Amino acid sequence: MTGAPTTPDHAREAAVEAALGKLDLDDKTRLVAGQDNWSLPALPEIGLASLVMSDGPIGVRGVRWTADDPSVALPSPTALAATWDPELARRAGRLLAQEARRKGVHVLLAPTVNLHRSPLGGRHFEAYSEDPYLTGEIGTGYVLGVQDGGVGTTVKHFVANDAETDRFTVDNIVAPRALRELYLAPFEAIVKNAHPWGIMAAYNQVNGYSMTEHRYLQNEVLRGEWGFDGFIVSDWLAARSTTGALLGGLDVAMPGPKTVYGQALAAAVRAGEVDESLVDDAVRNVLRLAARVGALDDAPAVVAESALPAHLDGDALAREVARRSFVLVRNEVRDGHPALPLDPARTRTVALSGAAARDARILGGGSATVFPPHVVSPLDGLTAALPEGALSYHVGADPSNQLGVAAKGFELRAVCRAADGRELGTTDLPSGMVKWVGADLPDTVSYDELHSVEFTGTFTPRESGDHTFGTQGIGLLVLTVGGEKVWEGEEGVGDSSDPFNAFFGERLERARVTLLEGERVDVSLHLTVPRLPGAPMDAVAFSLLHLGPRRDPEELIAEAADAARAADTAVVVVATTTAVESEGFDRTGLELPGHQNALVAAVAAANPNTVVVVNTGSPVELPWRDDVAAVLLSWFPGQEGGAALADVLTGAEEPGGRLTTTWPVALADAPVTDTTPTDGELHYTEGVFIGYRAWERAGTTPAYPFGHGLGYTDWEYETLDATTERATVTLRNTGARPGRETVQIYLAPEAAGDAADAPERPVRWLAGFASAEAGPGESVEVTIPLRPRAFEIWDEHDNAWTAVPGTYEVQAGRSLTDRRLSAPVRR
Repeated sequence: MTGAPTTPDHAREAAVEAALGKLDLDDKTRLVAGQDNWSLPALPEIGLASLVMSDGPIGVRGVRWTADDPSVALPSPTALAATWDPELARRAGRLLAQEARRKGVHVLLAPTVNLHRSPLGGRHFEAYSEDPYLTGEIGTGYVLGVQDGGVGTTVKHFVANDAETDRFTVDNIVAPRALRELYLAPFEAIVKNAHPWGIMAAYNQVNGYSMTEHRYLQNEVLRGEWGFDGFIVSDWLAARSTTGALLGGLDVAMPGPKTVYGQALAAAVRAGEVDESLVDDAVRNVLRLAARVGALDDAPAVVAESALPAHLDGDALAREVARRSFVLVRNEVRDGHPALPLDPARTRTVALSGAAARDARILGGGSATVFPPHVVSPLDGLTAALPEGALSYHVGADPSNQLGVAAKGFELRAVCRAADGRELGTTDLPSGMVKWVGADLPDTVSYDELHSVEFTGTFTPRESGDHTFGTQGIGLLVLTVGGEKVWEGEEGVGDSSDPFNAFFGERLERARVTLLEGERVDVSLHLTVPRLPGAPMDAVAFSLLHLGPRRDPEELIAEAADAARAADTAVVVVATTTAVESEGFDRTGLELPGHQNALVAAVAAANPNTVVVVNTGSPVELPWRDDVAAVLLSWFPGQEGGAALADVLTGAEEPGGRLTTTWPVALADAPVTDTTPTDGELHYTEGVFIGYRAWERAGTTPAYPFGHGLGYTDWEYETLDATTERATVTLRNTGARPGRETVQIYLAPEAAGDAADAPERPVRWLAGFASAEAGPGESVEVTIPLRPRAFEIWDEHDNAWTAVPGTYEVQAGRSLTDRRLSAPVRR
């Protein structure tokens, strides 16, 4: 008699238990500790390969941060969310899985699903939205796509890691209702709808407990209530207590080789401080991950090689995501013609300005950074798309008024030497920055032998004048320009509470050298690698910095304005810099850096047909927004951003994006701006009122509301049929060209009345959305499910989700404030 058929899940679990049974305590505790910066150890005796992790929100870094192995760079996560298309997010995830497999990576350290609580959050470009429902939907698509390709994800940062200030030490005080309805909600949706194979525990504390030790949130909520069966990995250096982390549900402490697990965990078990069964639980979760990704013998991978998704063209998908993410927030009609798309009959010449038009900012700073194989700037894209001679370019204004990493005009390589001067290895550099952590070192180089690293090469100035050079990093540094030593000194570890910022050091000016345009000079920066006893990881990080000559801002702006005056249309690209938006710090304001606002004002005064492209990852103030013909938000658009921009400006494609976060007129108007802890605590006193919920509660009008975005055609919303389970909308394309519309469904409860115990709720909230496509004159119908959770709140008294009965208005429209149809439903 044959037994019941064995399913792949059963086969994997059997292989996991068999492997676990062969391990002794020391092997088990080794397996839950990083062996280096990116991997867990292999255990050949049980058929286990080394599990490799990599940063990967927009491109797969791999285990070596090097331009020798470039990575496709997709648009920023904020841009991906602005497409409002979970299926496109799924395709993006499949591309990243494809890249991960090429680089030998089993697990991506992504996606980031923290919320845009305040516009000052410095890392918001790496997160999706201010809305938990939209965040959960896009994150679900991303996770499904990556895992379609047989690669794991680690949804991060669990939880309430919504700002960067004191991120290692801050205790975020969040009431249970806000925690459940806002900050936990995207994680819950992704766990239940996409079944991710990993979660990353955040640096911060929540309500008095470090997230890597948070028994309630990790064991009771994540694993217990939601049924999560993957592994929980610490953010890098987040785990601080051996017993606390294990008791709190943390499976893996990264990075290695020095962690709170490993030998320290084995000793704690032997001392009776923790039970070995808890170690078994953690190891079981790691082995299950290995089984799922095909790294454990006798365990069938979730996705067999023969079942992998079809190969995706990285360039084409990066371009598609970019153009689908661009949000057209203003498009004035003048003389019967909209500013965009550009009309070839009316626009024969275009004056382009802005430093970011030439030197594109395609991604945000920090761990999401990758080296793409190429970058298409706005200048490149428009030059290729427009007739020869139609485009002129002037800098106009440069947002970079501070030292930046040496890039344009520099040709550099890094030479590694031993203490006796022997050359150990070399590698070419795409810029003057090295951040070698773990296995990042060039081949043939080891940390034990490495004594010095020297950037050496040439610099060809694009402008004559005084060029400023600087350094960032710790240790003994020697800077040489044109064969002359211009600075020598030693920098120590900084005192920042963020260990990464303390290790990387400050950006410091060292010398000014007068150089001539086009005349190449030799440059070098020599670092004697510091030895830091007790450092948690092996790393080398330092940078050669540069700032070009500072021309008179008024002169630069005048040149751009003159060119605009002589052209049919002017296009200005404004941007932030890595000194404004990056991992590791929050913003202090929302102003564009440099003289960019003055540039836009001057160009707009010279040419009424001025289009402004806003190249930022999150909101900035746009004081001139009502004085220009069009405003297009391009986010950080990835490697194909310039080509996508040309597609949209010329009308070859429609801008498809809708806002995922509210854009204020000015920072002072934003309802939530506090990101700085007091006495180590940051209180989320606003409760459930962040983003558009807070704006409507305050009755303040933003510059652009949540969900806003224009296309190149018009839509008439014809009918809405709604129940508590779904909304069906019929709409017609009333324009002259095919188009795509994002239909948004909001749920608005009736007034709660005078009951003293009635829960305060937002005026309305996003309950569903869908994309509709139609040709000119065509009608299309979309049906959008409404989930039971849309009618529920978290009852803090009962510690449970509770449906709130009553009448709700189901509202269908183009944005939060452009609602076209409504229908009442009774819950």
